[in-house]
Amino acid sequence: MDYYLILTALVTLAAVFGYINVRFLKLPNTIGLMLITIVYTLAVFGLSYFDDTLLQTEIEFIRQIDFKDLLLDHMLSFLLFAGAMHTNFQQLKVQRWPILLFSTLGVVVSTFLVGIAMYFVLGLIGLETNFIYCLLFGALISPTDPIAVLGILKKAGVPKKLETKIVGESLFNDGVGVVVFLTIYQIASGSGSVEISEIAKLFGVEVIGGIAFGLLLGWLTYRMLKSIDDFDIEVIITLAMVMGGTILAQKLHISAPLAMVTAGLVVGNDTIRSNAMSDTTELYVDKFWELIDILLNAILFVLIGMEMLVLVYDKNYFLAGALAIPIVLACRYVSLLLPVNLFKKKLDFVPKTNTIMTWGGLRGGISIALALGLSQDMNRDMFLVITYVVVVFSILVQGLTIGNLVKKIQAKNKSASS
Repeated sequence: MDYYLILTALVTLAAVFGYINVRFLKLPNTIGLMLITIVYTLAVFGLSYFDDTLLQTEIEFIRQIDFKDLLLDHMLSFLLFAGAMHTNFQQLKVQRWPILLFSTLGVVVSTFLVGIAMYFVLGLIGLETNFIYCLLFGALISPTDPIAVLGILKKAGVPKKLETKIVGESLFNDGVGVVVFLTIYQIASGSGSVEISEIAKLFGVEVIGGIAFGLLLGWLTYRMLKSIDDFDIEVIITLAMVMGGTILAQKLHISAPLAMVTAGLVVGNDTIRSNAMSDTTELYVDKFWELIDILLNAILFVLIGMEMLVLVYDKNYFLAGALAIPIVLACRYVSLLLPVNLFKKKLDFVPKTNTIMTWGGLRGGISIALALGLSQDMNRDMFLVITYVVVVFSILVQGLTIGNLVKKIQAKNKSASS
């Protein structure tokens, strides 16, 4: 595999499609890039009726890319560190308890609700499958995607307190989602019964171990940054921390994404910034990670659009995907009821928090990556199509309308109070 050629092709496509979006469509980059890629892919499909050379070339190209490995083992750490570093740490600290419940109880409840609903719906349309496979789908679709959320909410005008809840949940629920997914996957693959002690151990090693390792990485990075004043080297130190920390976390079998989120929150903390970085260093570090964030986001959403090339085009699968959209949204709404009602008075939640969090809880590349990790006997092709339909709807429809939804709710509240 020619990695340089693949990277060159992806960056070139991201640059061309990004230019078209900024010049003509003027949509948020996340949405615009994926929309243009989907339209481009559909055009390639149309051209294939006359000459399928380009289509076959692109299918071969996309099959050379291990999307699951690329996103979960490599890109995700960079994107999460960049996102966490620019998250309001003080607001996150204030909202820590509801965020904890959203990212744990919310994910588990949503997993089972989605799994139960999909089991009956798939049976009704003649796509019978095992209940355990429906639970697997519930596990991979329930965690909100921090990359999609961070990329869109910044421009949606969501109140800061609510934005912190949605972003904080999306940053931390991956660890819980992976534990739930792996546990159900182990049962579904017939590798024996899973004891409660094994689940607790997996959770402890992956989640708690990842957070502890991230705190250690963040503290070591802080001490190194504080001891020198050279913005070039300090930028390289943050890059080395993410790259080296990711490999170490994988070797230790702990959650690299959670480690990078935690390290990003430590390094991005205003107090630590002021103590460890000069104004020049802070500027360069921020700009460097903003550029990494933009570049990898562009590549990721071009890849999501191109995943259409490897889907199995069965009309019943797409019907199931369309039916899954309201199911996933309804189950998310229900899963958030307890945490929202428990904390809304104490922490002064904005009106219609549950509605906004439901519509703003976007799904993205992580769900597709997990779906690609299913085996063929788990109805991989069907669940990949369903996941793709939900993700595309989430980013294009929910992502484009979340800002208008927030404005309507705010306007309605103002008129009601006046």
